Amino acid sequence: MSAPAAPQSSPAEAGIVPFASPAAASGAAHVERPVAYDAILLASFGGPEGQDDVIPFLRNVTRGRGIPDERLEEVAHHYRAFGGVSPINAQNRQLKAAIEGELARRGLDLPVYWGNRNWAPYLDEAVTDAAACGYTNLIAIATSAYSSFSSCRQYREDFARVLDDTGLAGAVTIDKVRQFFDHPGFVQPFVDGVRDAVAGFVAEGLSPSEIRVLFSTHSVPTADAQRSGPREGDDLHREWGEGGAYAAQHEAVAAYVMAEVAASVPGAAGIGWKLVYQSRSGPASQPWLEPDVNDVIAGLPGEGVKAVAIVPLGFVSDHMEVLWDLDTEAMDAAAQAGLAVVRTQTPGVDPAFVSGLVDLVEERLNGTPAAERPHVTRFGPWFDVCRPACCENVRAGFKPAAAGIAP
Repeated sequence: MSAPAAPQSSPAEAGIVPFASPAAASGAAHVERPVAYDAILLASFGGPEGQDDVIPFLRNVTRGRGIPDERLEEVAHHYRAFGGVSPINAQNRQLKAAIEGELARRGLDLPVYWGNRNWAPYLDEAVTDAAACGYTNLIAIATSAYSSFSSCRQYREDFARVLDDTGLAGAVTIDKVRQFFDHPGFVQPFVDGVRDAVAGFVAEGLSPSEIRVLFSTHSVPTADAQRSGPREGDDLHREWGEGGAYAAQHEAVAAYVMAEVAASVPGAAGIGWKLVYQSRSGPASQPWLEPDVNDVIAGLPGEGVKAVAIVPLGFVSDHMEVLWDLDTEAMDAAAQAGLAVVRTQTPGVDPAFVSGLVDLVEERLNGTPAAERPHVTRFGPWFDVCRPACCENVRAGFKPAAAGIAP
């Protein structure tokens, strides 16, 4: 399913994209010229792999914010409950291997270099290793599908920092695939999971009014959310609503998933759903996106709901936020509310997801016109080159960033 392509926007007067391939450097929203990339950079968040790693890892995550170790320990217990090991690195090893397998199946000779923001292997190592092997035209895939500072712009800032810090700026270019929140390969595993959960509830004799689907994603500061996506004055700006492009993208994908489920599961039409948030970490005085998943679950029995499907819509794999915030805390909240509950799967290494990621790389290798790119919401296909001031960090301001027009 494809909605009409978003209009092209003209680059700003000084809209040269730093650190970019020549095809992306002009600032056009969609790069419709083939680019001869020679390697893929898989960029992720990273996570500790033992108890001794936990506090150093959390120091990396919160660097520059002056948070003392005793406060970090309040979060560390999530990791300590799993032996100090975050699942994310193992998941990325599996994803890297799956991408390599799909590339080989298609006959694409592109090595995959994997690097993290906050733990080994670091992005600096990945980029320098690629350059040492003669690979200098990189196309990046970040393991985050939506538009916000932490899920898009911060990765672009990471790329710029790495190129500057390693002295490779000018010798290595890094472009980035478009945000893939509404690419069919990312969305289909969620459709499958919700369909199976809802079909199970219906088979148990529950009516639509007794079933609720909660689509959960990571909360972010409201001020940051409002600055996600193209800003006013850009041709690609929309009236996103209070949660900016970040919330609007999630809402659009959730609506698509529910429409697909209603069309494929007899008795599923009319099931209610809601976008909810989890994992907030800021001070109580700072507004973050709401409502919280656990608060919503607690109120469901009062609405006559007997069963709930929790969908980790904001996550590509079973990160610690999924294992702790959903599989532990949200499951406990559902049990206390007396609800039947299913937590649906993340894309992980689902073949549709892996194939979709390679499709995104091929779009850029081939210069696929925007009108021919698959997407399932009215917001797609999202752009290749981020727009000026997109996804500003309210606290830190703008830093140099790859794959986008400054600032």
